[in-house]
Amino acid sequence: MAAIHTVFPPYTYPQREILATLARTTALESQAGALVLRKIAHNSGIDTRSLALPLEKLVELARQQDFTEQNRLWLDVALDLGEQAITGTLRAAGIRPQDVDAVITTTVTGMTVPSLEARLAHRVGLRPDVKRVPLFGSGCAGGAVGLARLHDYLLAHPDQVAVLLAVELTSLTYQFHDTAVANIVAGSLFGDGAAAVVATGAQRDSASRGPALVDTQSLLLPGTEDVLGWDIGSHGLRVLLAPEVPTLTEEHLPAALRPLLERHALTPDHITGWIIHGGGPKVFTAVERALRLPPRALELTRRSVAEHGNLSSVSVLDILQAAMKAPPPPDSPGVVAAMGPGFAIELVLLSW
Repeated sequence: MAAIHTVFPPYTYPQREILATLARTTALESQAGALVLRKIAHNSGIDTRSLALPLEKLVELARQQDFTEQNRLWLDVALDLGEQAITGTLRAAGIRPQDVDAVITTTVTGMTVPSLEARLAHRVGLRPDVKRVPLFGSGCAGGAVGLARLHDYLLAHPDQVAVLLAVELTSLTYQFHDTAVANIVAGSLFGDGAAAVVATGAQRDSASRGPALVDTQSLLLPGTEDVLGWDIGSHGLRVLLAPEVPTLTEEHLPAALRPLLERHALTPDHITGWIIHGGGPKVFTAVERALRLPPRALELTRRSVAEHGNLSSVSVLDILQAAMKAPPPPDSPGVVAAMGPGFAIELVLLSW
């Protein structure tokens, strides 16, 4: 990995202001929703979040219940942030756009055909023959899935350069008329942003400053399709978020991680850096218990959530960027872990 660049929309609000808006709108007639907001205000650990639009415009847009307009705005903002992320990471890595051989994109908060990377290719100066891999549907696990596919591509093409772009604008999916607890929780935790990673194959000369992508592992649990995801319809993208997510994480994360580490003669005690998707306070606790982590193991995760909220697929990339600023000792092993729809656990082994 040569560089990571994360960008956010210019509309940043204190968490208390966003929650106050939710209390005046969505949760107004819902006692359960009001209780959820009070708990989140006390326990979320979020200080600020960036939103795709000014907060008052988001409320107005959501009340119109116009999925066509929501998706159009998603595309406009996603392209702007995506362009900034890709050009920023290439500049940081000292790599020209025309030297990129493949680009992978992941998103779950909007839909477009042609896909994001097809629309961005000429805007950022990629070659017409660049290979494109658009991903959709991995949700919060998308950042880890994207890194895994980046690893696979460069393993097959060790003399090439590849870019991963993640863009999530969850605020544009929020249903202000929906008083379901899952919807209120989502509106209380998620933030907007984008991140891009540029990586080079092992045979490519580069001034890489980040960790190596060593190996990957996935676990897809049967019978859990409704635990996490979207209910997609004329109403737009309505969140599915079951309370079983922390329990499933605690129960299955060690089993998913074990074969990945065993292939490299490692145990969790050997891992010096944990890049864990910040789903929320209960998921933090579940991960810490499942892996028996020391108190400061998720410090970077908690910092990312405090500053930006849950960024869905962008979260692990934001955390990884922070880790690259103060990396562990050389050759130290690290792990990227993220949970998403499926219910799926996605893992990437790093070497610093």
